[in-house]
Amino acid sequence: MTTVVPTSEEDPALAVVRFTSELAWADAGPEAAEEQVNRLCLEAQESMVMGRWMDLASLMLTSADLMFSKVSDKDLECIFTVICNLVTKPESLDEVHEMTKLISGKIIQQPNDKPAMRLKILFNLYNLLENPYSRFFVYMKALNLAVNGKVTEHIIPSFKKIDSFLKEWNIDIKDKRALFLGIANVLKESRSSSKDSFKFLTKYLATFSGEDAHTMDEAKEEAARTIIEFVKSPDMFQCDLLDMPAIGQLEKDAKYASVYQLLKIFLTQRLDGYLEFQAGNSALLKSYGLVHEDCIAKMRLMSLVDLGSNESGQIPYALIKDTLQINNDEVEKWVVKARTAKLMDCKMDQMNQVVIVRCCTERVFGQHQWQTLRTKLSTWRANVANVISTIQATNKVTEDGSQSQAVQGLMIR
Repeated sequence: MTTVVPTSEEDPALAVVRFTSELAWADAGPEAAEEQVNRLCLEAQESMVMGRWMDLASLMLTSADLMFSKVSDKDLECIFTVICNLVTKPESLDEVHEMTKLISGKIIQQPNDKPAMRLKILFNLYNLLENPYSRFFVYMKALNLAVNGKVTEHIIPSFKKIDSFLKEWNIDIKDKRALFLGIANVLKESRSSSKDSFKFLTKYLATFSGEDAHTMDEAKEEAARTIIEFVKSPDMFQCDLLDMPAIGQLEKDAKYASVYQLLKIFLTQRLDGYLEFQAGNSALLKSYGLVHEDCIAKMRLMSLVDLGSNESGQIPYALIKDTLQINNDEVEKWVVKARTAKLMDCKMDQMNQVVIVRCCTERVFGQHQWQTLRTKLSTWRANVANVISTIQATNKVTEDGSQSQAVQGLMIR
């Protein structure tokens, strides 16, 4: 297969036009093909001389679909490197952005055809751009391509740099919403850790704080999705969703009120509350893909944590048995599960049949928890001050005693 090799006698862009034109007209016969190739090359030369870079990019992209189907990956990358490099030519940022939209639009047209290569070309385009918003635009196209082409593994590593990207792009709140939701969708498609997807969903919902009811209405579906992801996750036991306005709007919503109630049960009630809810909403739980047995297991752990938070440092085995609705011989198994999940720091006193709790995870961390923490810190500070005072007083008595003995020794001599 012919390879694009720019020489000193021909501009790389013109070489690409010639190569793609010959490819496109290969079946038309030598004479017709030569006529069309010469016409396109002349048009390309005129665009270059006149500085009509948008027209040149459009001309070079005419046979984009054909290139992806008939050209080797090596040649394809070479061709698009030349095409993408056109964005460095115009002085106008608006023209650069329009060219960016044109080129990226062609690249993502058929996401299932060589998706990894298409994504690589988008990244090359991104790196050639200097305009922050154009870079953001290309990144969003890459997110969509990764999902539609099922090549999410190639873009997920970049999520670690999102905070620095946000500083560079300086995008508005609507663009941030699109970005956070796009990332959450990529993570969902890739079946990554539910915590990762949940993190970006909560970032998305947080952007609605302070918005009016009409604007927040846009977030209802994703708010419900976030709740379901939290409930479904086997390793998430704490969140601040109840403090979010985007979540709070669901409380009286005709469609999602039951979903909000489910969240409230998981964060503020115990197993009996969930079982009562499930009895009247089993179809709802199934419609969201929630497995009853998994919900029970999670709710037992969260109920055990709640016992550790509300009791005075000790939880009788009998209370655990009744609250978790389990047999006597299962109590210690559930305590071990809570410790393994790092929900509780405790030890079991088998002789006295109690669990001694040192500390445990709070399911929610709101105003009440902050106040409790403040009280504990004040107590700790006072205790430390008392210890310091005691040490200082002891040191003073010791010093005074030593000086007295020294004086007595002098007098004896």
